[in-house]
Amino acid sequence: MSTPNLTEGICQKLNSGDKDDQSLWSSKPTLQFLSIKKVVPQNNPAGSSGNTDRYRIIVSDGQHFLQAMLATQLNHLVEEERVAKNTIALIENMSCQHIMDKRLVIILGLRVLQRESPKIGNPAPVIGAPPQTKPDAAPTSTTTASVPSSFAPPMQNPQAGHRVNPVYPIVALTPYQNNWRIKARVVQKSEIRHYSNQRGDGRFFSVTFMDDSGEIKGTAWNAAVEDLYEKLQENRVYFVSKARVNLAKKKFSTLANDYELSLDRGIEIEEVHHSLCSLLCHDTDVPVIRYNFVSLSALPDLQNEAICDVIVALHEVRDVAEITTRNNKTTQKRDLVVVDDSKSSVRLTLWGKQAEQFSTPIGSVVAFKGVRVGEFNGRTLSLLSSGSITVSPDIPEAYKLKGWYDDGGAQASFNSHTQAGLSSGAGGTINRNEMRTINDVREAQLGMSDKPDLFAIRATIMHIKNDNIMYPACLTPQCNKKVTESQGSWKCEKCDRSYEKPEYRYIISMAVGDHTGQIWLSGFNDVGTTLFGLTADELHSIRQEDESKANHIIQNATCVMYNFACKASQQTFNEQNRVRYGIQRMLPLDYLAECGALIEVLRSPWAQ
Repeated sequence: MSTPNLTEGICQKLNSGDKDDQSLWSSKPTLQFLSIKKVVPQNNPAGSSGNTDRYRIIVSDGQHFLQAMLATQLNHLVEEERVAKNTIALIENMSCQHIMDKRLVIILGLRVLQRESPKIGNPAPVIGAPPQTKPDAAPTSTTTASVPSSFAPPMQNPQAGHRVNPVYPIVALTPYQNNWRIKARVVQKSEIRHYSNQRGDGRFFSVTFMDDSGEIKGTAWNAAVEDLYEKLQENRVYFVSKARVNLAKKKFSTLANDYELSLDRGIEIEEVHHSLCSLLCHDTDVPVIRYNFVSLSALPDLQNEAICDVIVALHEVRDVAEITTRNNKTTQKRDLVVVDDSKSSVRLTLWGKQAEQFSTPIGSVVAFKGVRVGEFNGRTLSLLSSGSITVSPDIPEAYKLKGWYDDGGAQASFNSHTQAGLSSGAGGTINRNEMRTINDVREAQLGMSDKPDLFAIRATIMHIKNDNIMYPACLTPQCNKKVTESQGSWKCEKCDRSYEKPEYRYIISMAVGDHTGQIWLSGFNDVGTTLFGLTADELHSIRQEDESKANHIIQNATCVMYNFACKASQQTFNEQNRVRYGIQRMLPLDYLAECGALIEVLRSPWAQ
């Protein structure tokens, strides 16, 4: 399908032409929508009823772009996703209004020609201000709440007598433009980092700028770090110009932008103070953080390494831990357990400065922008260094979630996507929708595909392999590799460290059975601690003193029924494929909860 041709030059005419020129306003041009944003007036905050939503659209003819508003009778086109970013449409009916001495194009009727299309050309802002309704009116740089305008036409500075660069939307920036500036909010700022390469040592930091049209990464290097690090603060709005626009290094950026900014010492940055302006003019033209929230119940449907945003209630905050990375650097991490009104929970990990400074109380609603989905012990989330944290955001989703959590949600039974909390033998839940018999697991050939399969069973422990039930492990946090004894000390080959004694850790292999068959399950340290009620060090000490007593402890752990959450995955051993069934969680039976679940089954339509 060929891309429709845009009506070249029409944006300039709409901006500067006569508002009474009927031939112009009935010309039915073909335009492309660069961005669409819902505008909420200040006197009608998010979540309240009252005024009808309005949508601001940046339209382009391939050469220039300008701001327009969608008539309310066309709102359904946006809400039904019949128009979107980069849609090409024939404007069948439009009009011109002047509000606060600014011209505004109102789209009254349109016909979609192509819903999805690549961006056409490198459009620039329209040139020259339109005729004002009051020639003697003083120039203004603010607008009312009903017609905010980030992307104003170039203005003359009457005092300095020089031209101010036009304000571009971030989405319109390319390396081929020079005289531009953006009005954007800093939604994230990294720590100052150091690097070393063939050209020497240096330091840098990065920020994420955001406006109504999108986001872009900016990086300051070496000398610019000292000038800009304290000047750029998160959640503040700035005019930014004279930065270099380069192709984005996708290896180091997760933003949906093909370009990024290099913040050199010649950059011009001016903070935008909107407090007084907002009170006097009801200005809503301050970029706000835009989210694309995903429910926690939908995490299993996302691909591993996917990037998303979540809004959650803080259910548990764990202590900061120091870990050693693969390149032998130390960093801090903090695990959070977060929940939402889908009655799902997941572990979310913070790193570095964000982990150290996090002090939000349990029960707070938090919006996380830019989290990566992982598959370690089930589904996990990890906040990217370019991500941001907003506590109690002023958005409808936050009020809804807070009301649910305070009104009994905190005591709900959650389906945990992260298999954790094994050391106590409790913690987490089992998804009853995944409960199967052992025969079902075999018949369904779970684990035979390329992707691991999750399932749950209720089974009794039949036998626990006694030999090689534990191993001497490295004492370095998060390492857990096997150490070898040499000359009176224990050495870890991975960490290249030696210790006076090791820490013993469990490695469990056991047969479990139900009324349909038997299956072998494997697990690690937390599984063994739950089974025996002892750490591996404690059981090793008992075995050294009295092996029969240790064997009796292991034997007593059999003939006990548990609920198991497992993962079936295919492995290759001696050039043969086989399925390994790993324990993700194991929970002792809660007979009260089990009886309640059976009662619910009897009350369901299935039993009627």
